[in-house]
Amino acid sequence: MEDKYIKYKKERDVLFVFGAGASISDGGPLQKDLLPEILKEDYGGSELANLVKQFIISNFDTKNGSYPSLESVFGYLDYFISKKESLKGGHTTIQLIRIKESLIRLIHHKISESKTRKGIYIKFLECVNEVNKNISIITMNYDTFLDESFDFLYPSEVLIDYCINFMNYEDYDKIDAFNWWINPREPVSIWDNKTPTPIKIIKIHGSLNWKYCNCCNQVLLTPWDTDIDLKSQGFKGRIGASCENPEEIVFDLICPNDETPFDTFIVPPSHIKDLNHPAISKLFDEAAIEIRKTKKIIFVGYSFPEADVHIKALFKKNMLDSIEIEVVDPFLNENIRSSYRSISNKVVFVKDSFENYIENNLKEILKTNT
Repeated sequence: MEDKYIKYKKERDVLFVFGAGASISDGGPLQKDLLPEILKEDYGGSELANLVKQFIISNFDTKNGSYPSLESVFGYLDYFISKKESLKGGHTTIQLIRIKESLIRLIHHKISESKTRKGIYIKFLECVNEVNKNISIITMNYDTFLDESFDFLYPSEVLIDYCINFMNYEDYDKIDAFNWWINPREPVSIWDNKTPTPIKIIKIHGSLNWKYCNCCNQVLLTPWDTDIDLKSQGFKGRIGASCENPEEIVFDLICPNDETPFDTFIVPPSHIKDLNHPAISKLFDEAAIEIRKTKKIIFVGYSFPEADVHIKALFKKNMLDSIEIEVVDPFLNENIRSSYRSISNKVVFVKDSFENYIENNLKEILKTNT
């Protein structure tokens, strides 16, 4: 065994940009279904969950199968919060902040409880591993479908670089071994002369397996755990069963530095987004670097929704004129095409599913751009 630095190449052959459509193809829930499911569920004794439901029912039309979009609900909340104004019905600014945070946690729970996997991301990574690993990924998705699909490659073939500094990299004595993670930007251990390839996954809107401490301003990565407790709306830590300890131990997960309960690390869909968090700023910086360094960009299942004007600005500012763009989406329409033409005049549209694209196009694309 030896420790060595593993370096990125000067340029990236392909940058993949995954929208909701990529995760939906792998079994993820539709965003439009999240709010109806939240409103239909019985949360029993969860005061905050019931407060969220009552707020939505009181301020939006939810009769006869009509539901507001998440962008509308978050936008409404963000308007009053940003203005530091109360809303009639006893909703103070402090209470609106609590409602917003609770809604984020309910979305977190709904996505994390989705266990259906179709193996599409695994097929994608198998092709990448076989043909060309000099890629990077920007994803708009909070779910961990993509992350978990690296399991067969990690850590001997591929190391995931999330492009932010986790507290996992610092005081290992404070972090349970279940959450240890290899930092690919420092010397890593090489076994049997197999040098892994680092791949950047830039989760630009946060992730279900990132927990944020509002006291020390650090982020904990819980790579294999995205669960959230519905009653307390807090995170549960786990120590897995072993031969010596056959029972799984479940405990309240708090920051090891200052014992503060963790917050979710998600930028919710809203027309009024707060992107000033230092970790989010770091992710945008890293995304800009990857956009400028790549030869080709492939968008999968992403339609540049109106609430994502910041994403459009990110690509518009940083794409070189020579960059080729390919858009893969089985539901292509003129609105989607127009959104892409507004950022580049070199766009190729592929009206097909992600699975078919992997099967029929991906290998040649990865070969061509080496």
